[in-house]
Amino acid sequence: MPLPSDAGTLDVAGIEAWLREAGEGCLERLWEAADRVRAERVGAAVHLRGLVEVSNYCVRSCAYCGIAACAGPLPRYRLSREEILACAREARRFGFGTVVLQSGEDPGLTRRFIGEVVAEIHRDLGLAITLSLGERDDEDLMAWREAGADRYLLRFETTDPALYAAIHPGLPGKVSDRIAQLVRMREMGYEVGTGVMVGIPGQTWATLARDIDTFRQFDMDMIGIGPYLPDPRTPLAGPLGGQLQAPPGEQVPNDEVTTLKTVALTRLVCPGTNIPSTTALSILDPGAGRRNGLTRGANVVMPNLTPPHYRQLYQIYPGKAGVHESVETLTENVFRLIAALGRTVGEGPGGREKRVG
Repeated sequence: MPLPSDAGTLDVAGIEAWLREAGEGCLERLWEAADRVRAERVGAAVHLRGLVEVSNYCVRSCAYCGIAACAGPLPRYRLSREEILACAREARRFGFGTVVLQSGEDPGLTRRFIGEVVAEIHRDLGLAITLSLGERDDEDLMAWREAGADRYLLRFETTDPALYAAIHPGLPGKVSDRIAQLVRMREMGYEVGTGVMVGIPGQTWATLARDIDTFRQFDMDMIGIGPYLPDPRTPLAGPLGGQLQAPPGEQVPNDEVTTLKTVALTRLVCPGTNIPSTTALSILDPGAGRRNGLTRGANVVMPNLTPPHYRQLYQIYPGKAGVHESVETLTENVFRLIAALGRTVGEGPGGREKRVG
């Protein structure tokens, strides 16, 4: 199947056709096109974001998540201010341009606490700051933006309304609308990021194609794509997953090739965005998962700076890679991979390329 000369013009039907494509020769053309567009639009640099998993407390019961309130007993933790700042200093020491503060949706991470941490990182370390703290009130988001936060990551996981509702139970009195929050955050001045899981029970080829088109419609600044990894402690890995399963031939598999096709097609239709090669790819293919992401359109890696004794408790999915490795080892492995690919380590914050118009 030929790619159009301007693959960024693929319509939803074209995206779906390429998602379904299994021919080895066709996929090689897809990988080459995505890598070429990556090189032309965002260059050879691989930007490093130091990930700090601030808390595994969560009030939500998202059906796929291993730290959700519904996921059963789990030792919970919340990093102190000094622990977070120590991780951020590690990011600075290793030359990263950005630190990412990620957590479950934890009310214990108050507006004041996060605001003070963000302000100190911004003032003393000069790092760009990405937050990924769930669905928060606009007052929190604006306060953190004013304190110095640059970006906010909130994955919607699927744009199918029925599937979204099934896997994201709302809180009493609150409507969950992550796309609306992303729009509001952009108006506040954030760069905004989102993403999807590939192979969620109930996800069809058509809905995944619409997800990719939604990235394009909203011109997302960051897009994270990883496979659905079932956790036996969650509802989606049990009867709910069976109930949601799409008809034979329409259910998207949660395998490496389909995930990489999603990464590559996202690069083609969103050529200037930042796309991580996610840690979850290393679970499907421990030897080459992250490398494959970087050669099929990705330009960001997020080494985990969380202290190992906390890192092993942030189990959003089973089999998480690098749980027991030191920060030094994880970072050295990333540097070696980048060099082996003939790429360079990105300098500075590595923000989204400037929009035209």
